Amino acid sequence: MTELATARRSRITPEREAELYEAVLDLLREVGYDALTMDAVAARTRSSKATLYRQWGGKAELVVRAIRHSKPGRIDEIDTGSLRGDLHALVRLEDDCTIERNSALMRGVAMAMHNNADLRAAFRSQLVEPEMSSFHEVIRRAVDRGEVRPDCPALDFLLHMMVGGFATRALLDDQPPTQEFLTSYIDAVVLPALGVPTT
Repeated sequence: MTELATARRSRITPEREAELYEAVLDLLREVGYDALTMDAVAARTRSSKATLYRQWGGKAELVVRAIRHSKPGRIDEIDTGSLRGDLHALVRLEDDCTIERNSALMRGVAMAMHNNADLRAAFRSQLVEPEMSSFHEVIRRAVDRGEVRPDCPALDFLLHMMVGGFATRALLDDQPPTQEFLTSYIDAVVLPALGVPTT
């Protein structure tokens, strides 16, 4: 990247960037991914479309970066001393209202990914891969502490189990996931699969 391009990308302050991301998420909740346009983002945020494209390249990158920015923290930064404590602490990062709003948002984005290769690629590189890396760090600590056997076959499916509990709550029960549901799910499904005691 040239110095000029770097200077252009750095013109947006962190505060302004946060405002833009919040506006993008609001629009995403209102109209969905397919109907969201860069024109609408520019109008909502009083930005030029050229600035948006220069900074983010396109809609997929902007939307995924907005979702990533809204995440309350990284799981690998949580270290309670036990895997159960770490996973419960992860659930407690967001209250039930926020979990419900984000669950609905992610369902809409997941639907859009089926027909949009750019969104799928951005989602994978900006969210899925970092999340997988964070979970691997949590698991490494649990294995190092002797909580989980290194050859436990369920280790490769930890993230799948976590996402599954989150995503299927609305699908199967017609209810949003809640802290209570997710912590119960962790204790009843995830930890037993890993051979970790829940008491």
